[in-house]
Amino acid sequence: MFRTRIVEPRTSTAKLQTASKQELIARINSQALGIKTLNATVDIDTSVGGEKKGKVTEFQEIRGYILVRKPDMLRMIGLFPLVRNTAFDMVSDGKRFKLSIPARNKFYIGSTEVTRPSSNPLENLRPQVIYSALFLPQIDGNDEIAVMEDDTETVIDPKTRKLVEQPDYVIDIIRRSGNEWYIARKIIFERVKLTPHRQIIFDSSGKVTTIATYQVYRDYDGVSFPNVIEIERPQEEYSIRLTVEKLTMNEALRDDQFALQQPPGSQLVNLDEPNQNAATKGTSTAQQSDSGTAHN
Repeated sequence: MFRTRIVEPRTSTAKLQTASKQELIARINSQALGIKTLNATVDIDTSVGGEKKGKVTEFQEIRGYILVRKPDMLRMIGLFPLVRNTAFDMVSDGKRFKLSIPARNKFYIGSTEVTRPSSNPLENLRPQVIYSALFLPQIDGNDEIAVMEDDTETVIDPKTRKLVEQPDYVIDIIRRSGNEWYIARKIIFERVKLTPHRQIIFDSSGKVTTIATYQVYRDYDGVSFPNVIEIERPQEEYSIRLTVEKLTMNEALRDDQFALQQPPGSQLVNLDEPNQNAATKGTSTAQQSDSGTAHN
């Protein structure tokens, strides 16, 4: 005696494209080389918390502006809703960063690496996190090895509207550090349009530092760029969602657009030297260091 039962398909019915490792690497490098500068108006959604904290706090969406000039310059400004006053203004040259928070009357400076983590996750945010998540860096053939693997992810089937498994491609980027090698990044390509859907960034010890998800690609003067970027930082337990409202690519950006001076009367806080965070009035070291940069 036997019984027959219907097994529903669990694999996506979407029409998938195929590509070789070399073709996917070429896509990554083409996008990396095609973007020199970026000027974007974005909506910023932020949430803090997770399993460690036992709760998640979501903050009200704010309007923001992002300027990027490769290889390492970034400025990001956030405005409070309605009143449009500056919530924060931060810049980075890839090594050092500055952050002005007018509501607190404080001006922060420090290295792009978090040397003394704060209990407030957002105080651990550095401009370089945003920069690294925005772009897929060119794969360096000298100190990096790229390996391709087939994988699957759970998606909603376009026909049945049910959760199914859909094949994707993963490019594993293995980087050399001295005599050691480690997985530096994973880039996941969805196979309907062969666009990078997710980038996972690791530190040298193998821990995941950033998970960036890319959606809603649009063409900007021949360069495909996502209009929705979600940035997760699992160790610090915060996430940022950037929704592009307006974007201009590869226009000339001046040095003074990346110059940020300490507001008069604000308190200078050196995050690398917390014991020396005395209030600084008038002319500060940060102002002096900026005095020669705010020129064309």
